Amino acid sequence: MSRDNGLGKGILLGFLAGSAIGAIIALLYAPKSGKELRGDIKEKTDEFLDSSSEYLANAKVKATEIINEGKKRSERIISDAKVKVENLLHDAEKVLTDAKAKTGEYVASGKENLQKESEKLKNAFKAGVDAYKNEQNS
Repeated sequence: MSRDNGLGKGILLGFLAGSAIGAIIALLYAPKSGKELRGDIKEKTDEFLDSSSEYLANAKVKATEIINEGKKRSERIISDAKVKVENLLHDAEKVLTDAKAKTGEYVASGKENLQKESEKLKNAFKAGVDAYKNEQNS
């Protein structure tokens, strides 16, 4: 009899445990009341707002990084452009200085040639006047 009593207890405990597990599963899958459903919707909404806030914060950080990188690149480009402009100005000044020097040489050479030719012309004119005077005196 004791054996029958142990078997009955086991069957009863199994039945109770199965009933409890079935009830829990039924509650998990059963439709919820309006109040519970609104609570779940609010919870999901809060989760969504939290994740979207996190996404926006990450987007702001990324945007700031992109803006800073753009500023660094533009500063680098401006710096390179300034160096190139300074080099061009230096080259232009050198060309201008060389041109002034050559022009000065040409002007000096032209003045010298003009003075020589002027001297020749004066001498020729003077010789012509002297020859005319000699002709007149003779």
